Amino acid sequence: MPTPGPTDVLVRVDAVAVNHVDTFVRSGAYQTPLPFPFVVGRDLVGTVAANGTGAPGFAVGDRVWTNSLGHAGRQGAASEYAVVPVDRLYRAPVDADAADLVAVLHPAATAFLAVELHGAVRPGETVLVGGAAGHVGRAAVLLAARAGARVVATARPDDAADVRSLGADDVVDYRSPHLADELPAAAPDGVDVHVDTSGHHDLDLAVGLMAPRGRIVLLAGMTARPELPVGAVYTHDLQLRGLAISAARVDELAAAAHRINQLVADGSLRPRAVEALPLSAAAEAHRRLEAGEARGVRLVLRVSPRP
Repeated sequence: MPTPGPTDVLVRVDAVAVNHVDTFVRSGAYQTPLPFPFVVGRDLVGTVAANGTGAPGFAVGDRVWTNSLGHAGRQGAASEYAVVPVDRLYRAPVDADAADLVAVLHPAATAFLAVELHGAVRPGETVLVGGAAGHVGRAAVLLAARAGARVVATARPDDAADVRSLGADDVVDYRSPHLADELPAAAPDGVDVHVDTSGHHDLDLAVGLMAPRGRIVLLAGMTARPELPVGAVYTHDLQLRGLAISAARVDELAAAAHRINQLVADGSLRPRAVEALPLSAAAEAHRRLEAGEARGVRLVLRVSPRP
C-alpha cells in the first residue's frame, strides 16, 4: 500500500488507460527518472481513499481522475492504489463510466494543449487535423469545432462520417494520390493551425498549406526527420511548436481537465471503442499497442482492488 505525502491523495483505482507514452517510458525510449520497482501508467479513474494533511479539497469517497502519473519520478497508475499529487487530481463528472472516462483523458488533454494552448485557435480560423480518426485526432476535431474554427480533416473514407459527426467540415482521404491538390482546395484561404497526430510529417506539404502567421503543432513521430522548407517558414511568419503532454505545467493540465470534464458531462467527448482488460493483462496490452494491433480501440485495464 503506497503512503501519501502531505500534499498527496491516496486513490483506490478503478480503471487505467494504456497509452503509447507508457510503452515509451517502459522501454526507455522516453527518458525519465524511474524509481525501481516502478509502476507504469499515466491515467486513472478511481475513488479517494485517504488525504494528506496538506491536500484539502477532496473527501474520502470522491470520484476522481488524473492523467500525469508514471513520469518524472512519480509512480504510475497501473496498481490497486495510487498516490496522486493534489495539484494533478481532478473530480470526475457525475455518472461517468470509469473505463469510458479514462479512455479519453490522455488523448483529449493532448488535443486541448495542441488546439487551444499551442495552436491558440480563434473563431473563424481554419484548422487542419491530420489523422483525425485517431484518439487524439477525434478530440482535436471536436475542440477545434467547438472553438468556432472551420475544420479540415484527413482520414480514411470509412472514418469520414464519424469525423464529420465531431464537427469536421471537410474530410480528405490521406491516402489519395491527389492529396496535394485536394487539401488546398479544402482550405482556399490557407490553414491557420496544422495539427498532425499521425507522426508521418510532410512539412513540405504542410508549410505550403499555411496562411500567414499560421501555427504548426508537432506532437507525434519521435524518430521523424522530415524536410523543412525554411524559406517559406520565415517569409510567411509561421510558427512550429513542439508539444509533449509530459512537459505541460500543472495549470495547463488543470485547464485541460476543466475542458475535458465539460465535454464529458455534456456527452460530446466519448471514446469510439473501448476494450477493457484485467490489470494482469498490462504486458499483453503493451505488446498489442506496440504491434499496432489496437487501431481505433482504447485499451483499458479494469482494477478490482482489495478493500
